[in-house]
Amino acid sequence: AEHLALEHVTIAESLKAHGYATFLAGKWHLGGDGYYPEDQGFDINMGGLERGGPYGGKKYFSPYGNPKLPDGPDGEHLPDRLASEAAKFIEANRDKPFFVYLPFYSVHTPLMARPDLEIKYQQKRAALEQKDVFGDEPPRKVRLTQDHAVYAGMVEAMDHAVGKVVAKLDELNLAEDTLVIMTSDNGGLSTSEGSPTSNLPLRAGKGWLYEGGIRTSLIMRWPGVISPGVVNESRVISPDYFPTILDAAGLPLEPEHHKDGVSLLASLKSGQPTANRPLYWHYPHYGNQGGAPGAAVLDGDWKLIEWFDSETVELFNLAKDPGEKHDVAANNRGLVEQLQQTLHAWQSDVGAVKSVVNPAFDPSKPIGRG
Repeated sequence: AEHLALEHVTIAESLKAHGYATFLAGKWHLGGDGYYPEDQGFDINMGGLERGGPYGGKKYFSPYGNPKLPDGPDGEHLPDRLASEAAKFIEANRDKPFFVYLPFYSVHTPLMARPDLEIKYQQKRAALEQKDVFGDEPPRKVRLTQDHAVYAGMVEAMDHAVGKVVAKLDELNLAEDTLVIMTSDNGGLSTSEGSPTSNLPLRAGKGWLYEGGIRTSLIMRWPGVISPGVVNESRVISPDYFPTILDAAGLPLEPEHHKDGVSLLASLKSGQPTANRPLYWHYPHYGNQGGAPGAAVLDGDWKLIEWFDSETVELFNLAKDPGEKHDVAANNRGLVEQLQQTLHAWQSDVGAVKSVVNPAFDPSKPIGRG
């Protein structure tokens, strides 16, 4: 499917049903007409389209060419605009419960930074006499340095935009009533489309089942509830956000809508990690970053990756080998079988669909549209 099916209940729909004002600014990429954010529980949609990046107009600068986002002054920067829209929504709804989803288009391609920030990081790179370094991640090359001036400028601009929203919460004395979650949907882009960043010491990046593709940052802020500066060692996966948000809002959980997720609220309050549990990934696609269709399970220190097309597996001990350099499947056949059984049981339970090899596919021919 090319859209988020309407029968699936979103966090926005659940919160809206309990009186929350709901708002999205930024990337959607979950469907077009009939499947836009406003069809999936959001009262306001500022900029959310079926596209994955800001590909219209001047892209990251106004005019945006985005039918869901009115143009600003010529040259206005998109992350700053999205943060301003979020701040305005928060101020307008300061006296009622609200939910803001702010998925910045940054740092998605096309790679474009504010000119002043691009110059800043070009000068920093030049002073370091830094050179690009790449390694092998078949069938691609993988960047091994974080030295891309444009990418760095995009990150800094987004950082300032996040600060604008947090400052508005502080200004309105709403910080202690607001849980802020900052995370990412995938690891950094390191093997294609300019390969602007590196995820070292983790392996590979966006589009891969290695840790560089699926292990991301997570920061939560809630003054008075979450102690500042605490590093929580809990293993978290994105389906946990749905029950955590409901729990934080004092609302009943809806297990039928967040089957794989658990609430993190008790852990956030105590600072103690959640109980260990297996985590799962299912990715039945070829991506333009070089990754292949497969699935993975992480249980304790052990991570198993099962590749669908080649019908092979890899096994890594992440405690000893976080960079996934040493596949030890051949020496641990019993553990491999056990983890495969665990993974297959989960796939069956959630109705995961495996990819099927196209018999007409010729890997020697370029992929494109006719």
